[in-house]
Amino acid sequence: MITTIKGELTRLFSTRLPWVAAIVAVVCGGALTLVLGLIGPENATPPLPGLDTAEGVGTAVGLSGLVLFVPALIGTIAITGEYRHRTIGGTFLAAPRRGRVLGAKLVVYALFGLGYGCIAAASSGLAVLVAAAVRGVALGIGPGTLLIMLGQLTVAAAVYMVLGVAIGALARNQIVAIAVVLGYFYFLEYVLMIIPGLNAIYPVLPGGATSALINFTFLTDVITNEAGLGLPALLSPVGGALILLGYAAVSAAVAVLVPLRRDLS
Repeated sequence: MITTIKGELTRLFSTRLPWVAAIVAVVCGGALTLVLGLIGPENATPPLPGLDTAEGVGTAVGLSGLVLFVPALIGTIAITGEYRHRTIGGTFLAAPRRGRVLGAKLVVYALFGLGYGCIAAASSGLAVLVAAAVRGVALGIGPGTLLIMLGQLTVAAAVYMVLGVAIGALARNQIVAIAVVLGYFYFLEYVLMIIPGLNAIYPVLPGGATSALINFTFLTDVITNEAGLGLPALLSPVGGALILLGYAAVSAAVAVLVPLRRDLS
């Protein structure tokens, strides 16, 4: 297994994907946070708590959660690209045990997701510090609390990367897999959020668990307030983390087991 993981790491870093992902992580992690921080959350519409409050810093950093579908897309595109270009066939010939190969890929992309998350979280943290310094505002939280927030973002990014790889391994068709990722994370969850009755399950969906983990509820609050609906209380950050890790574990298991019974064609 270790040899297979090393092989997958070599394969990954022989492409431009890690460099592209690093650039994307910087943009996704820091851009929204920096813009909001420089404008001043209190000057937004509607006004938000300022960076001199814990809630304001949490909102600015939590904006990175709006683009967590990006690591899922990266994972999806990476694995479906192997099916699209038939390179996965050569890998299975070199290492005939598909379960081991797919398990190695999931381990590698979980690590890749952690790396992506670290870069995105660091960019977000740097952005909020720069914005506060430029505006002459003292952050409303201490360094330890900020590091916890950034760590939560990192974990979420890693889980979403694994989810994307699992979806790609199951769908295999790149267009279908991308449509599933974008359709679910960018559309379906928000639809479910505003349907009376069905919205009761939102806290245990990936989006609800993510909101609980990173403690970012601004967007959900806006949507439900506009629709005149109330959502059930979110889980605790620990509960959100456990739900997300559960999704990652289940999707990884399915992604390993199902392809074992399918042809590559």
